Amino acid sequence: MLFTSLIFLFAFLPVTYVIYWCLRTTRQRHIWLTITGYVFYGYWDPRFCLLMAFTTLVSYSAGRGFLATQDPVKRKWLLVAPITVDLLLLGFFKYAGFFTRSVNDLADVLGWRTDLPVLDVVLPIGISFYTFHTITYIADAYRGHIKPTRSLWEFGAYVSLFSQLVAGPIVRFREIEGDLERVATADRRAGLTLGLSFLAFGMFEKVIVADSLAYYVDDWLAMHSSLSTLGTWLAMLGYTGQLYFDFSGYSSMAVGLGIMFGLRIPQNFNSPYRAANPSEFWRRWHISLSTVMRDYLYIPLGGNRGTTAFMYRNLMLTMLIGGLWHGANWTFVIWGAYHGALLIGYQHMSARTGEFPVWLSRLITFVLVVVGWVFFRAHDLPMAWDLLAKMFVPQPGTLPGDAMSFGIITVIALMLARWAPNSFEFHKDFQVTPLRMGAAAAILGVSVALIAGSRASPFLYFQF
Repeated sequence: MLFTSLIFLFAFLPVTYVIYWCLRTTRQRHIWLTITGYVFYGYWDPRFCLLMAFTTLVSYSAGRGFLATQDPVKRKWLLVAPITVDLLLLGFFKYAGFFTRSVNDLADVLGWRTDLPVLDVVLPIGISFYTFHTITYIADAYRGHIKPTRSLWEFGAYVSLFSQLVAGPIVRFREIEGDLERVATADRRAGLTLGLSFLAFGMFEKVIVADSLAYYVDDWLAMHSSLSTLGTWLAMLGYTGQLYFDFSGYSSMAVGLGIMFGLRIPQNFNSPYRAANPSEFWRRWHISLSTVMRDYLYIPLGGNRGTTAFMYRNLMLTMLIGGLWHGANWTFVIWGAYHGALLIGYQHMSARTGEFPVWLSRLITFVLVVVGWVFFRAHDLPMAWDLLAKMFVPQPGTLPGDAMSFGIITVIALMLARWAPNSFEFHKDFQVTPLRMGAAAAILGVSVALIAGSRASPFLYFQF
């Protein structure tokens, strides 16, 4: 089920909302959030609800175990065992086929004979996100950052919360624990108006901006082999805008839906194309993932401690794993390595040279990010190399007839990404006014009309 589907907007959401606020106790609302989360997830494929339920029970049991013992050895096992289970499940469903294909391809290059079976496993939507939810919960419980909940329904509501279940943001339990415990006293009226405004903002980003770009980007990149250098740059600039507004729009909608139910979901995007260096970009882009990678991987690896070489190693390992998290494809591995190299290069250069003018730093950072999106978007490495060759070696080719309209929409989108307020800036010191609510109603109306006309496309991050 998609946020931008008619069944969600006119059936699932109203029913879920009305019943939720008719319930009176915290326990009742936790149960209802859990049930609706499984209904939302099971709409895609009910079988995988069992997988999420199993992961939930394993992590919940580990949390109860932390409450029952202070023995260091037992606590270590309570940390390692459930995280191992989570990672094995994620590895099987997401990476088994990639691993066997890679081994077979490497063996062919070396002249060896291998016949490892390539498993064609269906990837459960959102498994990367809810796996990180359970892993961060276990790690925080082990470190003493949170007190594990005794309520299975509270934990079930946290893992299966429909607003952030299948494409994030990655919400740590400690970020939402207080709201989950206060759901019975949340302010419904304040949450409704602010939540609907966030929802409308996200609809504008996703349905009106991102999907308008997708209309061109998908067709242009499908014929990438015949594009000219100018056409290739325009296609990748369009994708740069599409990816941002698609994922930022989803995150804005997730925040709005959370607020409607009395739950504050943290900001996931902070205008990343304003960044003046690669480090700042990752403080602004997919904030929930970058902070999780920092706190649960980079810092445990050693972070900035030790020699410069060790710091660079930690940066590269973190970004390689972050790239692989996005998908079982060598293009994502290279994308992660590319950003690891950018971060290392920035750390090296910033310590030895003066600062560029801010406008130039932002331009350089933006171009470097666009180049990286080539690996993120390409279906395989040959496509990535072809796009990069066309971008940096002038080549003749096709410039489709709709280039003018595509170019105008791309320029407008990138200007919005750079200069317009993001959803959290727009809603700072939020006040209900007729103009704001009228604009929100208009955006929701236009978005619904476009959705009904089959203009909406699936969220890009569903595939991760």
